[in-house]
Amino acid sequence: MRSSHSKRFRLLRRLLRYRQVKVKRLITVLLLAALFLGAAILPTFAHVITENLVVQSLPDAEMLDQQGRQFYQTEQFAESVSVWQRAAIAFQSTGDELGQAMVLSNLSLAYQQLGRWDEAEGSIQQAIALLTSDSYQRERSPILAQALDVQGRLYLSRGQAESAVETWQQAADIYTQLGDETLLTRNQINQAQALQSLGFYRQAQEQLREVEQTLQSQPDSALKVTGLRSLGNVLRVMGNPEGAQQVLQQSFAIAESISDSQAVSDTLLSLGDVARTQQDYPAALTFYQQAAETAPAPLPRISAQLRQFSLLLENEQLEDEQLAGEGGNTAEDLFPQILQQLADLLPSRRAVYARIDVAESMMRGRDWEVGIGEGFDQVVELLNTAVQQARELEDSRAEAYALGVLGEVNERHQRWSEAEDLTQEAVFIAQRINVPDLAYRWQWQLGRLLKQRGEEERAIAAYQTAVENLNLVRNDLLSVDSEVQFSFRDDVEPVYRELVELLITSGNDEVRQDYLEQAIRQVNALQVSELENFLRCNLAIATDIPQVDPTAAIFYPIILPNQLAVILRLPETGQLQIHINAIAQTEVEQTLDQLRQELGRQYVSPEGEALSQQVYDWLIRPFSSALAASNVETLVFVLDAALRNVPMAALHDGQQYLVEQYAIALTPSLQLFAPEPLTKIRLNALTFGLSEVRSNFPPHQNFTPLQNVETELQVIQAQIPSEVFLNQEFTQAALEEQVSTEPFSVVHLATHGQFSSDPQQTFVLAWDGQIDVNTLSSILQRRDQSSTEAIELLILSACQTADGDNRATLGLAGIAVQSGARSTLATLWNIDDRATAELISRFYQELSSSGTPITRAEALRRAQVALIQSGYPEPLFWSPYVLVGNWL
Repeated sequence: MRSSHSKRFRLLRRLLRYRQVKVKRLITVLLLAALFLGAAILPTFAHVITENLVVQSLPDAEMLDQQGRQFYQTEQFAESVSVWQRAAIAFQSTGDELGQAMVLSNLSLAYQQLGRWDEAEGSIQQAIALLTSDSYQRERSPILAQALDVQGRLYLSRGQAESAVETWQQAADIYTQLGDETLLTRNQINQAQALQSLGFYRQAQEQLREVEQTLQSQPDSALKVTGLRSLGNVLRVMGNPEGAQQVLQQSFAIAESISDSQAVSDTLLSLGDVARTQQDYPAALTFYQQAAETAPAPLPRISAQLRQFSLLLENEQLEDEQLAGEGGNTAEDLFPQILQQLADLLPSRRAVYARIDVAESMMRGRDWEVGIGEGFDQVVELLNTAVQQARELEDSRAEAYALGVLGEVNERHQRWSEAEDLTQEAVFIAQRINVPDLAYRWQWQLGRLLKQRGEEERAIAAYQTAVENLNLVRNDLLSVDSEVQFSFRDDVEPVYRELVELLITSGNDEVRQDYLEQAIRQVNALQVSELENFLRCNLAIATDIPQVDPTAAIFYPIILPNQLAVILRLPETGQLQIHINAIAQTEVEQTLDQLRQELGRQYVSPEGEALSQQVYDWLIRPFSSALAASNVETLVFVLDAALRNVPMAALHDGQQYLVEQYAIALTPSLQLFAPEPLTKIRLNALTFGLSEVRSNFPPHQNFTPLQNVETELQVIQAQIPSEVFLNQEFTQAALEEQVSTEPFSVVHLATHGQFSSDPQQTFVLAWDGQIDVNTLSSILQRRDQSSTEAIELLILSACQTADGDNRATLGLAGIAVQSGARSTLATLWNIDDRATAELISRFYQELSSSGTPITRAEALRRAQVALIQSGYPEPLFWSPYVLVGNWL
């Protein structure tokens, strides 16, 4: 694709100066440049296609411009900067403002690649000033639009997303005025791929969906292939592999029909990534092999072989199948082929990253830890070459990346001094060029090294700086599907956990209060991060945690590799206390899993009772005296990991259940909910329910009729003003209409539902089908946008967590946060619907009582205790009800 575009590079300055040839249309050249995490960016160049053009010898300025383009295309960015600087001076000396502006725009792109942000900004501002300096706007508008594209990309790279969108919209307006849909579509693809490269996947998806609609009506072309492939890549990282596969297959068919071998190879590579996401490893390997075979150039071929190499290293069974088969390459076969091709490459950013990719794939391989020997030496040689080439290219970002990975290699082989020196250098460069996605990674690595040396204070400082940088890029990184390019549990969660462990175990004396405060902040940040990863969106958080309930104590338990730490914040004084249980994470998780199973039985065994008391002893008993002395009435838990699967109400002290002594509430983070009492709020309910099961419901879900749902809704209607929608009346459309038009403080859904760590499998059931978490949240948020009164209480009275999913309660937290409701009351497992009807009736009765106002948490506690005392003593019936969010 590049060679065909390079033939179109023509005399832009001469055309615009003499107006001898009519400009037909402006083209944006798409140049793929592999970046960290394997994303791609698409810088923009300004040039035109002309008719009947007579090629003449080029003046020096234009020859310099072309030379700069060639350097940029081969990723020799420092050389392109040097040449374009001379070209800009040459154009300026002849008074050619258009030529100067064009070169300055491209110069800004090269500066951006090198992380020289101030110079990039100065160049693009100078270009735009030249293009808006006189009245010839119509002729200058194509170049101005492309300059705005470049400025938008700069804004986005520097974290100014809103400014980027505004600038791109200005460019799109110009393209629309020029009347060329192809030009506008190409611009939109550029925008979307720039968004994708920086982690703004949801925005990129929306942009590309619009592009897809436009492309469907256009003839097959390379542009159409690129647009569809970009959409497929975004759908994959957004967690929709089925949709990605469908779009990519369409892109592949078009690429084949127009005989574009590079596009065919690129699309096969993307299809391989989708198959890998779906864990269809043989199919992924086949796609990668085909991509390598069809690639028309060395770098794309190496990219495909690297995918094969890493997949084989990580998958022992697949490697064995390749050994047993005929003609299939093993990782051992591929390695010398890749090394030879790398040796033949000219220095470029992609060549540097390819070497790093090989090194990281070897480190991830199953045999890497077995011996240091030849494998270690090969990895070090690859990375040393990568560092050297990055320095030759003056590519600071690539240099920081290579140095950091080289430090990691030495860390893993306990070469502590070398590891620290290399990591320090990587941190320095990453901070100097302001790339927080690399800075946080190497600061985290430095923290580990300092901790290993026993320098706890310096280690804490390194971790804190890592977290600060992680917070700058977390929202972008977390939007990537956890099984694709970025793993929350591998690349984000450990930073917070390791910092908390350092804070609570540093020194030999009592843990400092300021360290405990910092630990709590990290626990809250971890909870928010995990929810953002689940929801793949940014959450609005409060910077200050309000102290609004003088009777509520806040528990922060956190599971660490070798201990279960519990931090307690007491009311009134806000004093923090900590208790550390010296117990392995595996034992904690096993105990919690066994307890969860016991609580779901008709009768809890003596072993189950012992498990309940064991968890009580870990979490509550160490603080029982302090709770009593502080007159605590409510326990609010910010639960971690496997603890979320166990209802705290069912913990037992040997005499009584915890709920018989305290009201209990959960919150994903106090930064996400602002507790506010119900005293001045008029309770009325919008209720929907399913008592029947339709024949078209998915049979594998085993939905059973909920015979007491109708009674449940009638009881609610008798206690507070309510509207009831039952069975056929409970459709998604009806829910949308009622929520957006009627001012109800309570939305009650008495229907089957499921919470899962997969947003696609988190849903509630309506008469016309499943409503997933994102759709439900969108429906409920419309009320929040159209009314000054928020939904006070969302009740999901017949839901359950997905079987075998130890992170399923993320689905519940996700609904609680995204719905906009102040509180959510839901069940962790499906229970007898007669018990449900009784508990819900008592809950509303307590909440709407005309006596002394009580909190939501206390209303739930009384309802649960009433159920215990009225024939349902087993936790199976009353304990799965949990209140999430505002407990007042």
